[in-house]
Amino acid sequence: MDPVIELDGLEVRFGNRTILKNLKAKLTGRSIGLLGPNGAGKSTLINTLLGFHKPSSGTARVFGRDVRTQVREVRGLIGYMPENDAFIAKMSGVRFVRLMAELSGVPAEQALERAHEAFFYVGLGEVRYRELGTYSLGMKQAAKLAQAIAHGPKVLFLDEPTNGLDPPARLRMIALIQEIRDRGDLHLILSSHLLHDVEECCDEVLILKDGNIAAFCNLEEERRANRRFLEVETRGGVNGAFAEAVEKLGCETASGAQGRLKLILPDGLEVRQLYQIAADQNVQIRRLNHKRDSLEDIFLKAMETADGRL
Repeated sequence: MDPVIELDGLEVRFGNRTILKNLKAKLTGRSIGLLGPNGAGKSTLINTLLGFHKPSSGTARVFGRDVRTQVREVRGLIGYMPENDAFIAKMSGVRFVRLMAELSGVPAEQALERAHEAFFYVGLGEVRYRELGTYSLGMKQAAKLAQAIAHGPKVLFLDEPTNGLDPPARLRMIALIQEIRDRGDLHLILSSHLLHDVEECCDEVLILKDGNIAAFCNLEEERRANRRFLEVETRGGVNGAFAEAVEKLGCETASGAQGRLKLILPDGLEVRQLYQIAADQNVQIRRLNHKRDSLEDIFLKAMETADGRL
């Protein structure tokens, strides 16, 4: 599969400071999450792909178009929902989206038609003639999404799309993003500090730390490849002999909170064998939970330093 975005030794420097450091990756997913702590380089990467920052060395390509030499073509492929508001407050919503579509190269009459369609699509049809300055935060976020999709991009950049939204507005925005993803006619790049948003919307994730790629994985493949994690709670706390017997079966063990025992089951070991050991040791298993690595687990592992501390 041809990559949506290819990072080819990409470096970006501001003065003597290197912000992005020799990034190499091929992003092919339908929806790609971009994660990292503040200062990791997420915004710099997005702005470089948009052509606002010129690479100091290396390059990046969007659907094969080089951000160094084909900036106009790259921008024609992208829809961008920025984190910060960039509205003309006295302009009506539909007029603003029409203007943005025209700036993206859509003819005037077609731009107006698409502006109306985009407003209805994001649920703002009834307020499309109101001035943007009167919109609530949730409405402004939806209007930003409308202007990002009105010109029919091939890839949609969403920078913190749920930032500041209350729970009902956040759920509506997530549902919209999922619907756009599931339509299958464009790709999504979702930059967010909210792991849950990325986990709900994305099938690939790129994690940045200090301008480097800390992790890059396909979430579905990562989940399928995970070893089997169990958390066992026994009556009266974990019995040392029980833990030792479990380890002899090839399980990796660690003590958990409130006397629980965390296990990683090797391939071929059945849960019923744990119950047999418990019976032999006169131990009563009160609760047994299956656990899988979440995106939070993947993120925290990526953030770990060499000495194991965050």
